[in-house]
Amino acid sequence: MRITGSRRAKTEGFTRTDLLAAVAVSTVLAAVAWIPATMAREKAGLERCLGNLREVNRACAQFAAEHDQTLPGPVESPGEFQWFYKEQVKSYAGLRGASSAQDSLFACPADRGYTDPKPFHQSDRFDFGSYPFNGVLLPGVPNIAGWRLSEIREPARTLQVMEWTAHGPLSWHRSRTGRRNAPFYNDAESVVGFVDGHAALIPIHHDGFNAAYTRDPVPGYAYRYSGR
Repeated sequence: MRITGSRRAKTEGFTRTDLLAAVAVSTVLAAVAWIPATMAREKAGLERCLGNLREVNRACAQFAAEHDQTLPGPVESPGEFQWFYKEQVKSYAGLRGASSAQDSLFACPADRGYTDPKPFHQSDRFDFGSYPFNGVLLPGVPNIAGWRLSEIREPARTLQVMEWTAHGPLSWHRSRTGRRNAPFYNDAESVVGFVDGHAALIPIHHDGFNAAYTRDPVPGYAYRYSGR
C-alpha cells in the first residue's frame, strides 16, 4: 500500500515525539534512582567513618593502658605529631608493618584532601591517615598530647581523634561547599572521637577568623580541644 506524504509525515512525527518522550521519562527515572543510591552511599560512608573513629579511639585507650595511663605524645618522627601518632597506636588496631594507603581503618571514605591533589589517607606526608590526633604542637594551641587520662577534666567532651575537617572547619559528609575546600564556615559537621571512646558527627564552631583547632568553642557546643 502506498503511504501518502501527509500520512508519512504524521507517522514519522509520532515516532520522533515518542522517542523524545521515552528519553525524557528515562532521564527522570534515572534521576529518581540516582538520588536514593547517592544517599545510601553517603550514609554508608558516614557509618564507616564513625566505626573507624571508634576503633582508633579504642587503640588510643589501649596504648594509654600500657603506658601508665598516658596518651600518645611527641616522639622523634618524620612528620607532625598530630598525624604520626598513628605509629604509636596502630599496632593496637591490628596493623603491622609500615603505614600505607591500604590502612583503611585510618581512611575516611569521603576524604577529599586539602592543599594536596589527593586525600590525606593516600599521602605519606600525613602518615596515610584522615584522622589527626588532638595534638597540634603550636604555642597557645590547646591539645592533649602526652596527657595522663586523669588530667582530662571532661573525657566525654574532649576531642581525641577527628577528621581533619574539624580543624577548619569544613565537612566531608554534609558539605555546604560541595567538593571545594573553602571557605571555612560555622557549624560545619565533622566526625570526631572523644577521650571517653564515643564518636559522633557534630557541628564545629568557627568564629569567622581563626581555624577551629586554635581555641575551644563558645558555650553550647558538645566538644573542646583543651583538656581542662
